[in-house]
Amino acid sequence: MGQLSKNLREVLKSDGTAADEDHVSIPPGVTTGPRLILPRAGHFFGRNQARPLPPCVSRVSSVAPRTVETSSAEETEALGAELARSLADGDVVLVQGDLGAGKTTLVRGAARALGVEDPVTSPTFSIGHRYLAAGLTVSHLDLYRLAGLQHEEPELLADYLGPGRIAFVEWPQDTHVDLAGARVRVTLSHAGGDRRLIELGELAPVPGGPLA
Repeated sequence: MGQLSKNLREVLKSDGTAADEDHVSIPPGVTTGPRLILPRAGHFFGRNQARPLPPCVSRVSSVAPRTVETSSAEETEALGAELARSLADGDVVLVQGDLGAGKTTLVRGAARALGVEDPVTSPTFSIGHRYLAAGLTVSHLDLYRLAGLQHEEPELLADYLGPGRIAFVEWPQDTHVDLAGARVRVTLSHAGGDRRLIELGELAPVPGGPLA
């Protein structure tokens, strides 16, 4: 446990670009020092870069329910970019799948399509990363290490959700009120080798939900 805490401190001192989901495996039961390793603010990339709003940030179409098989990381990123074209300001996307299934890869493709130019990596050692995109903020959260959001600060996710943001939430906990109005769910699974099965679909609106 002492070695684990030491490794976490070393990661927190870095710029966070080395950690990605394909190279990090942390048991969900490990919760040593949650206030240290899960800072609410996380990293904010591209703070001083002003960019115009891209045409994709406008809800011009629904996300039709479907299952897609990809055979490479590049194809998974391309699917993420395609998804981004259907997203609008304030949308929340729940991203589910086993470790190494390509969740961050898909988010990376979506973030680039939304105008993010900074490296997009897994926020495993913090609650999330925020990226200045074209005219809005792209939030990337990872709730893997949280045993239950009901035990955390009520405003833990406030910096990542709401107007002016599009949020991608890995390892979502659907029971949390802040995620009740999520619009899209994406589920990734291994299909052998580099192949992935990816299910996409819109979630039913929650009457009176915070993001409805």
